[in-house]
Amino acid sequence: QERRAKRAERELAELGRVNPLALEEFAALEERYNFLSTQLEDVKAARKDLLDVVEEVDARILQVFTEAYADVEREFTQVFASLFPGGEGRLLLTDPSDMLTTGIEVEARPPGKKPQTMTLLSGGEQALTAMALIFAVFLTNPAPICVLDEVDAPLDDANVGRFCDLMDEMTRRTDTRFLVITHHAVTMSRMDRLFGVTMVEQGVSQLVSVDLKRAEALVA
Repeated sequence: QERRAKRAERELAELGRVNPLALEEFAALEERYNFLSTQLEDVKAARKDLLDVVEEVDARILQVFTEAYADVEREFTQVFASLFPGGEGRLLLTDPSDMLTTGIEVEARPPGKKPQTMTLLSGGEQALTAMALIFAVFLTNPAPICVLDEVDAPLDDANVGRFCDLMDEMTRRTDTRFLVITHHAVTMSRMDRLFGVTMVEQGVSQLVSVDLKRAEALVA
C-alpha cells in the first residue's frame, strides 16, 4: 500500500498543477474550433464557385476574342489592300497557343517593299495602316459616329483620295457617320457638310456651316 501510495504521489506530481477550469476552457476552444472550421468550409466553397465563374468567363472571353480576331483580321487584309493597291497587310498573334494572354502585331507590306512592322514604316504609311485597322474594327463592330482628328495630315493627295473612298464605302456598308477634323482641301471637298470658324471682325469668331451638295446644285 505504501509503495502504491508513493507511486500515486509521484504520478500526481508529474501531472503538475491541475487547472480546475480546464473543462470550461476546452469547451470554449472546441466551440471556437467548430466555428472556424465552418468558416473555412464556407471559404473553400466560395473559392470553388469563384474559380468556376472564372473558368466560364475565360471560356467566353476566349470564344469572343477568337471570333473577333478572325473577323478583324479578315477585314484588315481587305481594307489594307484598298489603301495600298498591290500591298498586303496582316494581323499576327504573338502567342497563338495562349489566346488569353497573346498580343497582336501588325505586319504591313506596302507595294514594292518587304513585310515590315509599324515602327519601320514612313509617317504616311503608318497613318494609312492605322486607318486600315480602325476601319476593320468598325466594319466588324459598327458605331453610329466616328471622329477622326487630322488623320490625313501626313498623306498626299492620292492617298487622301483613297482615304475618302474608304469612308464612303464605310458609310454605305455600316451607316457610320464620320466627323473629320481636317485642313486638307481634298478631304474637305469630299465631305457632305463643312463646319468652320471664321473671324468676321477682330476678336469675334463665328461658326459657318456649308452644305456642299446643296452648294454644288446651286452653282450648277
